[in-house]
Amino acid sequence: MAIIIKTPEQIEGIRKSSQLAAETLKYIEPFVKPGVKTIELDGLIEAFVLKNGATAATKGYRGFKHASCISPNDVVCHGVPNDYVVKDGDIINIDVTCILNGYFGDTCRMYLVGEVSEYAKKLVQTTKECLRLGIAECKPGNHLGNIGFAINEHAVKNGYSVVFEFCGHGVGIRFHEDPQVDHVAKKNSGAVLRPGMTFTIEPMINAGKARCKVDRKDGWTARTIDGKLSAQFEHTILITEDGCEALTDVYGDF
Repeated sequence: MAIIIKTPEQIEGIRKSSQLAAETLKYIEPFVKPGVKTIELDGLIEAFVLKNGATAATKGYRGFKHASCISPNDVVCHGVPNDYVVKDGDIINIDVTCILNGYFGDTCRMYLVGEVSEYAKKLVQTTKECLRLGIAECKPGNHLGNIGFAINEHAVKNGYSVVFEFCGHGVGIRFHEDPQVDHVAKKNSGAVLRPGMTFTIEPMINAGKARCKVDRKDGWTARTIDGKLSAQFEHTILITEDGCEALTDVYGDF
């Protein structure tokens, strides 16, 4: 599969879908509090997405039954919404992909619930910094691998590890396209970035070992192998003529 260079019309469609996905994460923020079940959050997310004329890409994808992935504490990614009750001190990732008028927008972010430990706050902040450094490498003529090189360098410098079993990906026309965006990579490796490329950067940073284990019961929920915390942020990125645009950045952080 070749990397798809998007047309201006496609880019506008992907931008709108990406913004809706990001607005969904902003909408759900006040509901992420002690006492709520993750399945209840998923229901609110699905209702918001449908109300805005879109559908959730995850629902029905390879048998996944929910409109979002919700991953608390030691869950790295693909957390299945269930009866888990959110509690004070949790760190929780919520990942949403919208399909709006046939275009896909994909994003995730962390939520800190109540009084969170400094240990957890540092992990979350470093993960956001890793994404920011990866985005800084997104410019025409640069190599794709420099994204992962920058992410891994910063994470390791801060005493963390980078998950290599899951990665970012092209997105926009389909849920998953080329290129694969590794978060651990060699400097100046991979494809050359060109205007019109759209892909996700979504580093998963672990407080302990980089490895994951997938829950055998649901076949989706990936946890850290040592039970330590994990954090993730994700944006859908467009390569422009002179740099990039984080299409899902409605918070203005990047």
